[in-house]
Amino acid sequence: MTGTSTIDPMAFFRPKSVALVGATDKSGWSVATFNNLRVNGFAGDVYLVNPKATEVHDTPAFASLADIPAAVDLVYVMTPIGVVPEVIRLGAELGTRHYVVLTAGYGEVGGEGAVRERELLDLAEELDVTILGPNGNGFINAADGITPYGLPIPQPLIAGSVGVVLQSGALASSVLSFAQSRNIGISLLVAMGNETVMSVTDVVRGLVADPKTKAIALFLESVRKPEEFAEVARAALEAGKPIVALKIGRSVKASRTAQAHTGALVGDDKTVAAAFEQLGVIRVVSLEDLIITAGMLAATGPLPGKRVGVVTPSGGASEIIADRAEDEGLDLPEFTDETTARLREVLPSFATPNNPLDVTGYVLLDRELMGRALQVVAADPGIDFVMMLQDLPRQTPDPQLALELYSRNAATIREASTPIIPVGNVLTDINETGRMIQAGSDYPQVAGGIEHGLTALGHAVRWSETLRNHRAGRQQPPQVTAAFPDGLPERRGSWSEASAAKFLAANGVPMVPAELVSSADDAVAAAERIGYPVVVKAAVEGLEHKSDIGGVKLDLASAEQVREAVEQVLGATARAGHEGAQVLVQPQRSGGTELLVGVVRDPAWGLTLAVALGGVWVELLGESALRVLPVAQDEVRRAIGSLRGLRVLQGARGGEAVDIDELARVVTQIGALAHALGDELVALEVNPLLVSAERIEALDALVTWAAE
Repeated sequence: MTGTSTIDPMAFFRPKSVALVGATDKSGWSVATFNNLRVNGFAGDVYLVNPKATEVHDTPAFASLADIPAAVDLVYVMTPIGVVPEVIRLGAELGTRHYVVLTAGYGEVGGEGAVRERELLDLAEELDVTILGPNGNGFINAADGITPYGLPIPQPLIAGSVGVVLQSGALASSVLSFAQSRNIGISLLVAMGNETVMSVTDVVRGLVADPKTKAIALFLESVRKPEEFAEVARAALEAGKPIVALKIGRSVKASRTAQAHTGALVGDDKTVAAAFEQLGVIRVVSLEDLIITAGMLAATGPLPGKRVGVVTPSGGASEIIADRAEDEGLDLPEFTDETTARLREVLPSFATPNNPLDVTGYVLLDRELMGRALQVVAADPGIDFVMMLQDLPRQTPDPQLALELYSRNAATIREASTPIIPVGNVLTDINETGRMIQAGSDYPQVAGGIEHGLTALGHAVRWSETLRNHRAGRQQPPQVTAAFPDGLPERRGSWSEASAAKFLAANGVPMVPAELVSSADDAVAAAERIGYPVVVKAAVEGLEHKSDIGGVKLDLASAEQVREAVEQVLGATARAGHEGAQVLVQPQRSGGTELLVGVVRDPAWGLTLAVALGGVWVELLGESALRVLPVAQDEVRRAIGSLRGLRVLQGARGGEAVDIDELARVVTQIGALAHALGDELVALEVNPLLVSAERIEALDALVTWAAE
């Protein structure tokens, strides 16, 4: 039962009968659950079970599940914790396979509670039953009017196409209330509880397959099963269904097992962000953005591009929109000459046909002005979609007139070949007047406020691009088999640079030429062959940071300098407790840009690739581009392109441009090699990888193995 193949989540959320076990007038949960089923249109039978009462909630009650005269599809358990197992065992004997366990006191409290949760899982596996919870409020299937949910549901419950899954029972009702305040309908809302049996990924898998759900909103405290999450996220992308996630816990934890510099660039939350980006999961930072973004995408589907035309009756709003559009990476192109000429025909003489387009307050005199301007802007061939600034009315002196106006604009939106997306000025509730107008005119969803609306549009555009890339056929990660040339030490602890370099070179990673020697005379001879200036480095297994002990000497231009450097390096390694050390002699490289390319193991997501500008740039920019392995070259190319220091690689300020595609190929090869090593590897780092117009070459390397 720990897998997900036997769980059919949508069958679970569509019971034809429900039994509330532990029903009592003394419990607010019991009252709320019963009222929710009664008020929101559940068409099936609801049975109340209480061994000490013949009537609960003014309804006849049964003493036991065994007394119910018909089969029960779903049992909602509200009993004390000690009674839960016998309820489930009896229900299973009677043929019930699905259970919501409201009861708390399990793993969330630790100690004995964790033991009880393990026992609950064992029971579910033994009986082959599915449990939602424990310590969860249940679910709201608004699409089908099935609402076994333990807290009051605000009215009206609006059915729609946004599926909501939360790892928080307390926030579930708040999220629902906010969605209702913006007239955003849900298909299904699930408060997961402890996920003992049914997991977030199980529910998401069901929502991906559910034709009534067009977008999925997740509130996540943790991604408990990363591999399964990645699987369902890819399935959602394949189906063209956006997943919008609010993942909390953005602080960096000190749980790195790697000793490499790369570990400082990889944090738990950074890895989550990278994984989400790879998987096409939209990450937001507020509950408002979670629901507004999911609601917008459920209504619009994918958008064709990032060129937006804006139609608004406010000059001030135009300026705000222009600023926020730039923040979100949206383009506001100039209108074509033909569009400009047509706008001059429909606008008042004092209006200027720019983008964003301020049609002015003249809309109060000419109520069809906005609609005419929309038609013209939507027809501009340089526009991918139109943002229309228009709130639903909160009050109106003439409801019929307002209904006619919004009906005309709704028709314009429906008939336009370019998507038109209404956005309100500020984030306010849609009241009964607005609901009436929206329903009567078939007016589309209105995103709440310029700030959240532009945030949602930015997310929608980026997700749409990810979807197009996916459908165009992304490259697959390369498959490699690691080669281990003769002479390498055992795969234990940390290898010396010499061993790491030999290993990487044998596996297609371009390495700087180097000679491994044991004496000053041999080092001088090597330097003569290589050509001055040269670098001398300590070479000893288990020494990870050579420079920390004085084990690196740079820019050596003569035999005398090489001899002195070798003596100093060997002396430093001996003082550090490393006997029998050798030295590497390498050419001194200059020019170009240093990169840090490394792989470390994230505790949850596994091997993770990091790319960052090295040298002083690491401290100045403090950024890295991360990707969870395995990763394809085109995705690595996008990761490199996301770095703020990209202009350095592109030849900023007269520098020579680097071949970014070749750089992506080398970085991809490093990642593929690390992935091929699997659980054996703790960290693999190339630092620096020197890149220039002439060459891409690793100057130093570190490999750390899991075995000690």
